[in-house]
Amino acid sequence: MDASPARIGRYGRAAARWARLLAGGRARPGLRVFYGWDRIPEAGEPVAGGTAKLQKLAARWPNAPAEFSLLYLGTTYLPRDLRQLLWLARRRGAKVVVNQDGVAYPGWAGDRTDELNAPLRRALHAADHVLYQSEFSRRSSDLFLGAPDAPWEILPNAVDVETFTPGPVPPDGPVVLLGGDQTQEYRLELALETFRHVLDANPAARLLVGGRLVSDPAPTIARLGLAPSVELVGRYTQREAPDVYRRAHVLLHTKVNDPCPTAVIEAMACGVPVAYPASGGTVELVGDEAGVGVPHPDGFERDEPPAPGALAAAISAVLADRDRFAVGARSRAVERFALPDWLERHAELFASLLG
Repeated sequence: MDASPARIGRYGRAAARWARLLAGGRARPGLRVFYGWDRIPEAGEPVAGGTAKLQKLAARWPNAPAEFSLLYLGTTYLPRDLRQLLWLARRRGAKVVVNQDGVAYPGWAGDRTDELNAPLRRALHAADHVLYQSEFSRRSSDLFLGAPDAPWEILPNAVDVETFTPGPVPPDGPVVLLGGDQTQEYRLELALETFRHVLDANPAARLLVGGRLVSDPAPTIARLGLAPSVELVGRYTQREAPDVYRRAHVLLHTKVNDPCPTAVIEAMACGVPVAYPASGGTVELVGDEAGVGVPHPDGFERDEPPAPGALAAAISAVLADRDRFAVGARSRAVERFALPDWLERHAELFASLLG
């Protein structure tokens, strides 16, 4: 068993919280939100997509683990004691809001599909209100988890468009950014294979690889002869993210069937257009004006991303008309995904549930 100080601290906080909760009765009047975890990362700490959402909410509605009247669950980051928390929410008369992202499906989860979907299904069907991050999220959720009895709506992720802004024109290149975390091996492999085609057409091109990697890129970089042109940026915080995006001419997003990638809307807010597989919720985010999507088989039985050459062609198409795509990306992010509008919708929802 991992006996690290961090793990011991998590268990200690959870034990103390449960002691307070079990000693209490029904929730007191007023809005106090608990996100299912004792600690939400502070601003400036690295976060992934699911935690980034909770971080934005907690900045306005601080995390209240022991006194909550509303339990807010993001399905990309469900708590380990989910079953007990849902039982406690019912006992306290607290409302439950579920922010539904993606689901497990055979193409990536294989035999573990049902196992991984079980907690998602439990949360979804305990909700008093469901927020789907995209129409794709709703359709895939209905297919694998079942339609909820509770009211629902589609509310995409948000970006702080006052912080994520276009910068100066990026340096000569072109510079391609693979942003976010590379949590599936094919995503990094496909990006490197795609960049080989880009480099053949543009010998001065460079690739920035961001985020956490689950596979070692060195063998593929060596095989493709990319070493001088690839930079591993590593994980970056929300404060550092705008400067990372501003270094790029185009974002390459390689995940297929992605429900609502935050990296895409962050790049768009910085005026960085997107080349991507035309599947999942990414199509809904980018539209026609903010980038170029590449059609590919997009079912749930297998993940079949586009060919590297096709993605490279999409990058070339974006670069050939980059000024127009950059303006379209920024405008679309401001009009559709601005953080104040997203927070205001949450405020209205919370008030209606607790009213």
